[in-house]
Amino acid sequence: MTTLVFGHKSPDTDSTGSPLVWSWYLNDVKGVDAKPVLLGQPNTEAAFMLKRWGFDMLDIIEDVADDQPCVVVDTNNPAELPANINGADVQAIIDHHKLVGGLETKGPIDITIRPLACTATIMYDLMGDDAARMPDNIKGAALTCILSDTLEFRSPTTTDRDREVVAALAADLGVNVSEYAAEMFAAKSDVSAFSDAELIRMDSKEYEVAGKKFRVSVLETTAPEIPLDRKASLMETFKTVEAEDGVDQVLLFVVDILKEEATLLVPNDLVKTVAEKSFGATVDGDVVVLPGIMSRKKQIIPNLAV
Repeated sequence: MTTLVFGHKSPDTDSTGSPLVWSWYLNDVKGVDAKPVLLGQPNTEAAFMLKRWGFDMLDIIEDVADDQPCVVVDTNNPAELPANINGADVQAIIDHHKLVGGLETKGPIDITIRPLACTATIMYDLMGDDAARMPDNIKGAALTCILSDTLEFRSPTTTDRDREVVAALAADLGVNVSEYAAEMFAAKSDVSAFSDAELIRMDSKEYEVAGKKFRVSVLETTAPEIPLDRKASLMETFKTVEAEDGVDQVLLFVVDILKEEATLLVPNDLVKTVAEKSFGATVDGDVVVLPGIMSRKKQIIPNLAV
């Protein structure tokens, strides 16, 4: 049976590209029949990556069958995975997030979780000498993943190893890192075609803090004025998303990649309290700017308080 390789729901670039990278490795190096799939529509930057490196759009799956062999990448959180994930045959996890718990497997599996900025960096290291065998499109996918997750090294999650792997891949491909990253971020910033609900869910994860369920959404952009011009309708749509997704509150952070700051939309007193207790912010109005806040994983989630 074909092994499915997938990342989290609301797939970003890493959860789109890393399944491609690891499926290539399983197929071409390990001789395992593997297929990369997605758990939703990729964001605009991930779609840019697919087109730029000549990939077809990946199949999108809703759930996994009992005993379906699979490899989970870029998450270990059951809330971000198919409903029947514990009925599937999870054979490996490759991730760079904190261990959440709740996954159940059929037997012992390979688990690699490392404090690097990107899953693709971990995969590059796991491949060892075989990484040199990657074709250009797979190298391009890996490069895009790392530049995306590090925000071209602006994110505090960036490590020296992420930088080294980017340098190696870019040299192999003859790519100018800064010019390519600018193309990526321009694609990520083009969100005009998306509805408010799609924007809220595009790069979002569910987390519970002190009994409150949050959908923590991040929009990384070089043009923050585009989503912020829609703040009134976005905040109104929070209510719809909250009701449909069964969460208490949407937290939407618009991350300005170039200014290295985040703007949090503040629709009510609960979010005002979160901003004050989590980030020491002084809130005056329906938005608050949080200087230096770039990473949901390292700076937002660990600090959330109500």
